[in-house]
This record gives sequence, C-alpha cells and structure tokens, in this order.
Amino acid sequence: MAELFKIGNKTVAAEEFIGLLQRYQLLPQLIRGAIVDEAIAGYECTAAEEQELLAKFYEQNKLETPEVQAAWLEAQGITDRQLIDVVTRPVRLGRFKQEKWGNKVESYFMTRKPALDRVLYSLIRTKDLGTAQELYFRIQEEEQSFAELARQYSQGGESATGGLVGPTPLLTPHPAIARTLAISQPGQLWPPTRLEEWFVIIRLEKFYPAQLDDSIRPQLIDELFEVWMKEQVQLSGSVKAVSVASQPS
Repeated sequence: MAELFKIGNKTVAAEEFIGLLQRYQLLPQLIRGAIVDEAIAGYECTAAEEQELLAKFYEQNKLETPEVQAAWLEAQGITDRQLIDVVTRPVRLGRFKQEKWGNKVESYFMTRKPALDRVLYSLIRTKDLGTAQELYFRIQEEEQSFAELARQYSQGGESATGGLVGPTPLLTPHPAIARTLAISQPGQLWPPTRLEEWFVIIRLEKFYPAQLDDSIRPQLIDELFEVWMKEQVQLSGSVKAVSVASQPS
C-alpha cells in the first residue's frame, strides 16, 4: 500500500512528497540531516547537559512556565524527548566532529595557512605610467605620504581609504599582487608594475600570520566536516519512495 501524507487539507503520495521537497529545494537539507543523525547516533549528552540546554532553549524563546512550555510542544506536535534531541544535536555533532577530525587539524592547518594569512597593504593604481612613476618617486623621497597621494590620484575604491586595503586574506587580492605581498617586508615599497590596464604601486604595511588558535580550529574542523559531508551526500545517491509490505501478525 502506498504511503500517504496529510498536509493541511491536501493528501500527498510519497512519490509526490519527494517531488515537493525537490521543488522547494528542501531535499538537500533532508539528506544532510539524515547523514548527521546516523553519524551522531552514538553520541549522548548527560541528563544535566540536556536539562541545561532545554532550559536555555525555553529562555531564549520566552517559554517561561511549564504550562506555556507544554502548550508550545503541543502546538508544534513534538514531545519533550524530541525537543531534547533537537537542542542537544549541535553538542552531539560537535563531539562527532572533534573525535573524527580533532587530531587532523594541525596538518590541515599547514595546507590552509597561505589562505589564512592576512595582510594590510597600501595601493595606488592609475592608467598612466608617467603619473605612476612620478607618484612612486614622491613616496620614495618622502615628499608626500602614500595616503595623501592615494586619495588624490588613485583611480580605484582604495582612494577613499588613503590607499589602505585590508586586513584581508593574502590570497584575496589579484594573484600578481598576492605574489608581491607574499615576498614583501613590512614597509617595502614596490615600483609601478603593469597589471592589466593599470599601473600599480604597492606597499606592504603589516603581515598577520595565521595561528592555530581557538578561533581558527573550529573553522578548520567545519571545513573538514563539509568535505566529508559532500562525499557522504554523493554516496547516498538519490532519494526514492519504497513500498514495504506489512508482515502478517
């Protein structure tokens, strides 16, 4: 017998229900959710942790009394146990991530470090080589400051900031600029360089090397998790309705 779903006043067959999920672009979320549920099935929170998370949820949603909480659960069509599963899910997922990738973060960090390093640099760009050379010599001879000349002559958005760009990840600028900055020392001024239709003058102001600290570590674990998730989604294949004959009692 085909499975049917009741949505408001409409009855939807299983095959049609999957089509609706695809139409509303909810199927990827369903697949991810199922994969996560399977992955964290063996991870639990203590009773104290459950109650703390539940209390925090009720507080955030201004469900202050047991009567209000019970009415809310009934309106949502879920039980207290189901809500506990929801509020503890991020914690259980975090423990799964830490166990699976916590000891791989250091090596992964080294491969990602060039993209995580940040730079603060000054930039002037103009389409006239003669102007670029004149500005370069004025800065070099300290006749005028880089910021003053950038505001007056630079033909890009950096003119509004006195030529300052960043701090920004080292790999964000144009590849040619990134290569120059990567071999620069703070304060090093580079003569005009042709970059597409521009002539650019660059000076590295400050280099911020990435460090594997408490802010970067979760980010990298999340990146590893997303790589794993993409693989799991591909392995899961398509979703289809399956009819299962009921067994005689």
